Amino acid sequence: MPELKDIATQIRRDIVRMVHACQSGHPGGSLGCADFFTALYFKIMKHDPAFNMDGKGEDLFFLSNGHISPVFYATLARAGYFPVQELSTFRKLNSRLQGHPATHEHLPGIRVASGSLGQGMSVAIGAALAKKLNNDDRLVYSLHGDGELDEGQNWEAMMFAAHHKVDNLIATVDWNGQQIDGPTYQVMSLGDIRQKFEAFGWVTLQANGNDMDELIATMNEAKALTGQGKPIGIMMHSVMGKGVDFMEGHHEWHGIAPNDEQLKKALEQLPETLGDY
Repeated sequence: MPELKDIATQIRRDIVRMVHACQSGHPGGSLGCADFFTALYFKIMKHDPAFNMDGKGEDLFFLSNGHISPVFYATLARAGYFPVQELSTFRKLNSRLQGHPATHEHLPGIRVASGSLGQGMSVAIGAALAKKLNNDDRLVYSLHGDGELDEGQNWEAMMFAAHHKVDNLIATVDWNGQQIDGPTYQVMSLGDIRQKFEAFGWVTLQANGNDMDELIATMNEAKALTGQGKPIGIMMHSVMGKGVDFMEGHHEWHGIAPNDEQLKKALEQLPETLGDY
């Protein structure tokens, strides 16, 4: 298997090419989470690219902040869920790769439509409880944006998870400090997210979301903490636009596509490692 860092670099390259090709999409958060997705799908989770919708005997992943679909699609393709060449259809008419993940297209790897922010935590908790009812000892993972936590449904779900001891759930918050309208501290200050999770009864860890080794170590630590009566939350500090210097840390890249010149500059910083589609 290629080195994880090489996979993450290729996924970043896929992301900027996908978004550029249709001049639409969300590159910033996608680039920032490329290391997380690579670690999750190529190291941490037990999963099968043959894809069975019920996921029995497998770890499950739910993307709550569905607008970062480019990184999700690129990861699934590179992991063997569907042909890499299909990435060229992103956001085009009749494509299975819609702007936000959807289930009616029957794209392998997608178990729930997402993009209506704030709902992923509830879905992940439901899946985790279903695994308990089915005596399935595999885990459920989810990813959430920090700006997404402005949605109140998250906090209701977090209370529910702690109360019902949903201890087979590992939820990660992409804490990059940026959202579509600006830095999170200006739009609506989130304070210390980790303290909030802990006050709601969760066990929490934190990690540098752009350090592959630290990410994997933290995810393995989280796995070791499951089954002890509390849900697990990982506070993942990442950089929006990571890997492309002119995008890094700028909220403007939340949802705009690079032009031809910007794509050229981005690709110069992201060497082809696995082969382009």
